Formats: sequence, structure tokens, C-alpha cells
Amino acid sequence: MTSEPSPLDPAEKVDLWRQRFFEAQAAAEEFILGEHGEEGLAAWIQANSRITAQLLRAQRPAGVSATDHFMTRLQRQLLLYDSAVTSEPQPSGTVLRNADCGILRYRKQAARAGVVLTFSSPCPYCQELNTAIAARYVEPDVTVSCEQAGDGCTWRAESPHAPGSPHASGPPHASGSPHASGEDAAGSPHRGRAGD
Repeated sequence: MTSEPSPLDPAEKVDLWRQRFFEAQAAAEEFILGEHGEEGLAAWIQANSRITAQLLRAQRPAGVSATDHFMTRLQRQLLLYDSAVTSEPQPSGTVLRNADCGILRYRKQAARAGVVLTFSSPCPYCQELNTAIAARYVEPDVTVSCEQAGDGCTWRAESPHAPGSPHASGPPHASGSPHASGEDAAGSPHRGRAGD
């Protein structure tokens, strides 16, 4: 006779989803590199960015710019791993500061537990993939870039035509317009779960 397993609490569910995603990602990386080398990885990034950009176009809420939607997705992805993230509206766009990357922390914990990692660092892959997604998805006049900083990074989505920027032409966009700033203001870093 088998007994019913007890339901998972929300924190256990989050941990399990992180683990499953990590396992799938690591297996895909190992397979692609083993079978196809660096060229295969580059092709995978291009396919992944194409599929993700298509999905983002289908999911974008009405009245939200592609850039704001992309930056919100990136922030939420980082928050899934309890990263210390702030989003700061700037005159030229948005700056997303990831002061302590939970993805990097999670991988370091896995390595300490004896898991053999395919990449010594996930950062170059993350940066290449997300900038490729942005290149396919955000508005043509927006540049998305990333700078590594210790155990975190800073993402910038900037446009020379953003409201308030020195190069902007025409009247500033009103709140809620496609180029309006996101709702998150600078302040204490947000974390994925309460209590962290």
C-alpha cells in the first residue's frame, strides 16, 4: 500500500523547480557542447533567443513597451533565484542592478555539493542569450547591454530617444505610453522570496 505524499509548501516548490530547471539546463549544455562544440552552443543561443522573442511578443501586455516587458522578464528571472535586484529608471532608459546573483550563488552551491558544471561561469552564456533575445525583441532604437560586477551584473536598456534624454526629440512620453519607465523605483534590492 502506498501513502499519499504530503503536499509541498511554497518554498519547497520553488526549490524543486529551481533544481529541475538547473538539471535540464545542465544536461542540454553538456549534450550540445559534447555533440556540437562551441558552434552548437552559438546555434542554440540563436534558436533559444528566436523562440523566446516570439513568446515575449505573444505575451506582451497591452500598453507595455517591448523594452519594459523584456527588462521586467529579466528582473523576474533573477528574482526566481533570490537575486538582489533593483530597477532604476534613467533619462535614457532603465538600469537593472543585480548586486548578488542568485543564479551564480545556486551554481556555486551545486559545485560545492559535487555537481560537475559544464561552464565555469554561467555569466557569459546568460549575457549572450539575453542580449540576443533583446536584439530580436526590443524596439530598434534601444540598446541592451550588460556589465559584469563581482557576483552580479548591471543591465542597461537605453535609447537616445528616451524621454528626458539629451538626444530625445519631441514631447516627453506620458506615463503608460510604450516608452514609459517601469513601475519599480530604485531602493532596497528586491529578493525572490520574503524573509531572505
